[in-house]
Amino acid sequence: MAQRKRRGAPNRRCTRFRVGRVSVYFHHAAWWLYYREGSRPVRRRVSLFREEAERLAAEINAEVTTRAPTTFAFLPVSVTELQAKFLTHHEEVLRSSVATIQRYRTATQHLLDFGGSAPAHEVSTTEFVTFLRSRKVSPNGHVNSVKRHLRDKGVQFVLETCRAMFAFAQRQRHLPPYASNPFADLRLDRMRIEDAKSVFVFDATSELQFLKAAYEWEFPIQFTLAKTGLRPGELCHLLIEELDLEGGWLHVRNKPELGWSIKTRNERSVPLVEELQLTLRSVVGSRTAGVVFQRPKFQGKPEALGHADRKTLAQELIRRCQHAVETGGVELSREGRLRLARQLWRDAGALDPDLIRRSFLRIAHRCGLISATCPKSWRHTFATLLQDANVDPLLRQITLGHQPAGAGGALGMTGVYTHSRPETHAREIRRALALWPAALALARQRSSSDALTCCSR
Repeated sequence: MAQRKRRGAPNRRCTRFRVGRVSVYFHHAAWWLYYREGSRPVRRRVSLFREEAERLAAEINAEVTTRAPTTFAFLPVSVTELQAKFLTHHEEVLRSSVATIQRYRTATQHLLDFGGSAPAHEVSTTEFVTFLRSRKVSPNGHVNSVKRHLRDKGVQFVLETCRAMFAFAQRQRHLPPYASNPFADLRLDRMRIEDAKSVFVFDATSELQFLKAAYEWEFPIQFTLAKTGLRPGELCHLLIEELDLEGGWLHVRNKPELGWSIKTRNERSVPLVEELQLTLRSVVGSRTAGVVFQRPKFQGKPEALGHADRKTLAQELIRRCQHAVETGGVELSREGRLRLARQLWRDAGALDPDLIRRSFLRIAHRCGLISATCPKSWRHTFATLLQDANVDPLLRQITLGHQPAGAGGALGMTGVYTHSRPETHAREIRRALALWPAALALARQRSSSDALTCCSR
C-alpha cells in the first residue's frame, strides 16, 4: 500500500511547490519565487539551494499575509529625491548642525550634477569618480575665484558623504534588496592621497618671528590661538564671563541660545600661562561683559551690545526672532535663526573668522613665512608642542576638545576611570608652553608696554 503524502509538506524531489501564497519552482539551475504583492506580480531568483528558497518563501508568505512590505520590495527614487530625504533626516531627526548639513548638501550636489534625474539604484560609481576627477571647482566657493580640480581629500569626502547617503537609502528600502552599497565597494580607506596640502607647524624661531611681525591689534589674537589651541570660531565667540583670569582658566562653552556651538559639542577648560593672562587683561580692559576680542573698528564705541552679557544677548536674539516672525508671517527655520544670530554677534563687535585668516596671511607675508597659509597651523603647533613635552594623551585630548573614538574614548575604559585634576592639567600645559620662552617674554613685554600706555592716558 502506497504511503500517503502529508498535506502541506513539499516533496523533496519535486521542482515546484507552494508555501502559502508563494510559489517556489526550479528553473535554469536555480530556485525562484513567484507571488503577488498587491496587484503587482513579483518573480525573483533567490538561491541555488532548496532549503534557502523554502526559508525565504516562508518569510515572504508571512509578509504578504500581513500586507507588510516584502523582503524584495523597494521604493525607487531619483538621486535628487534621495538627497532631499537624506538632508531632511539630518535636519529633523539627527539635528545635525546647519554647517554640517550645508557641507553634505555641497558634497552630494556633485552627484546631482552627474545624474540627478537618474534612479539612485542605477548610479555608476566608476563613472561618477571619473566625473569628479575631471571637474573644476572654486576653492573658496566664490564664482570669480580661479577654478581648480578637486584635491584627493575633496574627492574622498564627496565619496564618503555619498556612501553615507546610500547607506541611508538602504535602510529606507530605496535600493534593490540584497544589493550592496555601491559606494562601499570603492574601498575609500585605501584611496591614496597624493596632492594633500601640507600643514605648516611652527617652531620656536618661526613662532617668535611671526608674533613680532603682528600689529598691535593682531598680536593678542594670534598669541591666544598659539597658546590655547583654540579654533578661530571658538575665539570669535568667546565671552568675557568665560574667562577666569584670577584662577588662570579659559572656558570654552556651547551657546545654543545664541546660535553657536563647539564643533564637537565638547565643552572644555584650557589653562592659561601667566603671560597670556596679562595679554587678555589688556584686551578686556575695564569691560565686564561682551565678547573678548572685538573688531578693531568696533573698539571704544559705546554700543549697548558691545557690553552685553550672555543673558542679555540671548534676550535680544529672542526679540529679533519674534520681530522677524511678526514681519514675515512665517515661522523661522534653523537657517533663518542662525542668520539672525550671526547678525547679533556682529552687532556685539565679534570678530569674523575670515578676518583672522586674512590677518594671519598678511603677517605670514610680512615675515616671509610663505608656507603658513591658515590659522589652523596654531592648533597643529599647540598639539605638537604638547607631544614634544610628553603631556599625557588624555590631557591633550581634553585640552584640544577632540571627540573621543568610541564610548570609552581612545584610551578605552581607562579614559572612563581616569579623572584629571585641574591642578595637574594646568601644570602639564604650562610646563609644555615653557619650552618656548621667547614668545612668552615677547608677550610679557607687550603687556607691560600696553599697561604703561593706559596709565599715561
